[in-house]
Amino acid sequence: MYTIQTLNNIVQCGLDVFGNQYEMITEGEADGILLRSFPMHTMELPASVKAIARAGAGVNNIPVEACTEKGIVVFNTPGANANAVKEMVLASLLLASRNLWDGISWAKSLYGYGDIVPELVEAGKKEYVGNEIRGKRLGIIGLGAIGALVANDALALEMEVIGYDPYVSVETAWRLSRQVQRAVNLEQIFATCDYITIHVPLVEQTRGLLNAHAFRSMKKGVRIFNFSRGELVQEEDLRDALESGIVANYVTDFPNNTVLGMKNVIPIPHLGASTYESEENCAIMAARQLKTYLETGNIRNSVNFPNVELPYFGQKRITVAHKNVPNMVGQMTAFLAEHHINIADMINRSKGSYAYTIIDIDNGVDAHIKESIATKIKNLPGVAAVRIIQ
Repeated sequence: MYTIQTLNNIVQCGLDVFGNQYEMITEGEADGILLRSFPMHTMELPASVKAIARAGAGVNNIPVEACTEKGIVVFNTPGANANAVKEMVLASLLLASRNLWDGISWAKSLYGYGDIVPELVEAGKKEYVGNEIRGKRLGIIGLGAIGALVANDALALEMEVIGYDPYVSVETAWRLSRQVQRAVNLEQIFATCDYITIHVPLVEQTRGLLNAHAFRSMKKGVRIFNFSRGELVQEEDLRDALESGIVANYVTDFPNNTVLGMKNVIPIPHLGASTYESEENCAIMAARQLKTYLETGNIRNSVNFPNVELPYFGQKRITVAHKNVPNMVGQMTAFLAEHHINIADMINRSKGSYAYTIIDIDNGVDAHIKESIATKIKNLPGVAAVRIIQ
């Protein structure tokens, strides 16, 4: 029996993943934590917690570094809300190109003019003439789960699509249409595109990625879409680009007081992933990853430990979260050799300064010997957490 603590309301289809062998609680000692946006940085983590699953992509609300030091695996759900965000990007392409935001606002202002409203509409509509997107060039920065979907669907709308991503995965490459052109650098995107949408994570290297230098390199009248993170754009430089007309529109899912005061900004109240389907997809994916880890030790979509999967057939299994240092695996296997325990299978993977090891052993090992080995491994310098799964 495992115990799962929920820190937010999780849709029932996500909770149903766990089944009868799990107890769901809202406070107390738990094996795993399932949440959405609950702020965990001031929360004291129970010693019993082995993993945390965030039903969403961002993990800024989770103390990831502290979890890593304790050997707590943190999961997110990349791609679960990709379709929802993709649809919002496509809607925004039309919203910005056809001046729908300003046009609709103006039309609503005509309320109260009575029978002459149709006449006023016909007289005023010329102020909101827009552009068609067919044949225009769309630049996509970041070809992950969302960027790839945007690229393929933009092609279906007869746009010319060019993408930049030096770290594109093999999985994404398989999904991406061959008609998507490859940019060799960001300058190629900036200099040639009528529309630019950005889909990269917020890290130090990407903070302020769209800045004065980038804007100076862009085509005059470019339209920019940001459904990733507000901090990817240097706001004061954006203001200058909007005032000068280099940027015709800036559509953002992350409005703040500064951006709301700029002209030609279309602010969307963080609705990119706000669909019922997306919420369900994220909850199910997070629950499955958490359940799989607790029952088998296998890791998929962790932000702080590597993806490590070894088929599990019910045998005795030892899992170790540890520093990525030389001879760590050798010391573990030496303890097993001392007790004449045969290794049936094993795997080790690393991610940055940490690594994760799974060791399957023969089923005939006494319980006290397994506990003794686990204790010895846990006491090794650099080991964060040890589990025995059986």
